[in-house]
Amino acid sequence: MITSQVHDDGVAEVVMANPPVNALPVAGWFSLAEELTRLGADPAVRAVLLRAEGRGFNAGVDIKELQASRDFSALVEVNRGCAAAFAAVYDCPVPVVAAVHGFCLGGGIGLVGNADVIVASEDATFGLPEVDRGALGAATHLSRMVPQHRMRAMVYTSATATAAELHGYGSVLAVVPGPELRDTALRVARQIATKDPTVIRAAKASLNGIDPWDVKRSYRYEQGFTFELNLDGAADRVRDTFGRS
Repeated sequence: MITSQVHDDGVAEVVMANPPVNALPVAGWFSLAEELTRLGADPAVRAVLLRAEGRGFNAGVDIKELQASRDFSALVEVNRGCAAAFAAVYDCPVPVVAAVHGFCLGGGIGLVGNADVIVASEDATFGLPEVDRGALGAATHLSRMVPQHRMRAMVYTSATATAAELHGYGSVLAVVPGPELRDTALRVARQIATKDPTVIRAAKASLNGIDPWDVKRSYRYEQGFTFELNLDGAADRVRDTFGRS
């Protein structure tokens, strides 16, 4: 599900692969968090490339796992897992380059929004269909990628944005044909990896330190509303509709 390798140039390549749509279960989110944390602690790692295999980058959480749970335990754990994975991207001591293809939805937005650099394929689309799944969250991260009113419209309508649109906003560094995505993202990560590692790690820490808001606290605040929706039954109604579609 989560694999990685460290290249000789100091770039660690982390790959998500969970067919059919790269929707991660609870264990997958925690595994991703642990792998990113481990790699960031390795002094030989100078940059991280985060990418995926399959139809798309990430479709968020595994809704079927939530539906199969007889209580709120799966919901609690997946929220903790997502928070851990998003934080691991943000807190990784070295820059994280996200290579996005196909769909990037829900939890995928949390990962990419916390990355340092985004490279996308021409077919990449970004969105938060949370209101159609009886949940809320990752608007924190979408706000780092699109302007405020565009973010609100995307949350309310579950609309997606294209890679070209995000490139226009400046949040996506480059948009390339699909076959060129990995090589382009690797080239960016390797450019970072050529810099003095002590300086780059200091640069990452300094940029996190001047962020205008606390992304971890903000995301956990959003998750509180997901718990409310589950407690009053609204989430089940919406998820059941999703399961029949």
